[in-house]
Amino acid sequence: MIDQLQYNTEREHLIIPEYGRHMQKMINYAKSRETKEERNKLAIAIIAVMGNLQPHLRDVPDFQHKLWDQLYIMSNFELDADFPFPKPLRETLDARPEPLKYPQNYPKYRFYGNNIKTMIDVANTWEDGEMKEALVYTIANHMKKCFLNWNKDTVEDSVIFKHLYELSNGKINLKESHEDLRDSASLMRTKKKFTSNTKKNYKKNTSNTNRNRKRY
Repeated sequence: MIDQLQYNTEREHLIIPEYGRHMQKMINYAKSRETKEERNKLAIAIIAVMGNLQPHLRDVPDFQHKLWDQLYIMSNFELDADFPFPKPLRETLDARPEPLKYPQNYPKYRFYGNNIKTMIDVANTWEDGEMKEALVYTIANHMKKCFLNWNKDTVEDSVIFKHLYELSNGKINLKESHEDLRDSASLMRTKKKFTSNTKKNYKKNTSNTNRNRKRY
């Protein structure tokens, strides 16, 4: 009895496993018929069965086209029958997609991130005025915060101004500025306050969930 057991690994490979092994056997049987008329009848009957297995796709456009394509693919592109739609090509199915082009950015100061460089480029396109000045100082303060996230020690404003000058290719120069950036303590305090509130809300929601849980 054990010798008669057959594992799936020993059986014929299923091209589209979703339809099951019986469907694959029906298609193989249709391929073996001698007359084209008989193969056409069997192909139409198989398409009807395939459609019944996926009733949720009946309203999908080109549903019949998809079924005929799958029938031809499961026949290993060998079923000689009259297809109402162009037959799919094996070359098209086996073609490998072109590799995606990922942006390759290697910023000089990675701890600032790529968005800072984008913000600086946008600031360079603005005309001089109060709006641009406000944007530049906002960028500088954000750079200082990013620097402190990377290095917990304090950082001088002159360092941030120097990096901003380099990243803007010399177009933004705050080296002679008399206006100070936000102090390190206030920048880090904002982050700590946000983290603390997040933890409090999490504990509050967890306690409410436990309180409302039904006991059986």
